[in-house]
Amino acid sequence: MKKLIHTLAALTLLAFLAACGADAAPPAATEPVTVTESVPTPTEEPATVPTEAPTATAEAPSATEAAPTEEAAGSTVSFAADVYPIFEAKCVKCHGVERVKEGLNMLTYEQLMAGSFNGPVVLPGNANESLLAQLIIEGEMPNRGDKVTPEELQIIQNWINQGAANN
Repeated sequence: MKKLIHTLAALTLLAFLAACGADAAPPAATEPVTVTESVPTPTEEPATVPTEAPTATAEAPSATEAAPTEEAAGSTVSFAADVYPIFEAKCVKCHGVERVKEGLNMLTYEQLMAGSFNGPVVLPGNANESLLAQLIIEGEMPNRGDKVTPEELQIIQNWINQGAANN
């Protein structure tokens, strides 16, 4: 049921994006992205030595679970340094500078996290269920200009999976 709702939301978003045109009013001037808070990096706990040998019955992750990449597990992705430059190059022309399509303004972290007419587009900690990542993966966004590269998509997904912090 949840997947159906997300699919309907995505289709609604696509319909609105297709219908968007020159009749959209230009947005008010906004300030550039600034880092407003510092997020401490979690520390790793020391590994414990198992008292028993692992069994062969351990389940492998399902296809819907994202296997963490080295980048996701090893280093923190910065919104200001890593993610926002991608949005600035590929997204903000239609979602903030010239227009605010679908009510999604991506000029600042706060505006991005406020979501769109369809609700939140980023679900911190869950890139698989975040509408933003889904539309990029499906090739629906950006619908004009250069597409997001696989490397850029991985950065966005890692940032979301790491909690989508304003760092």
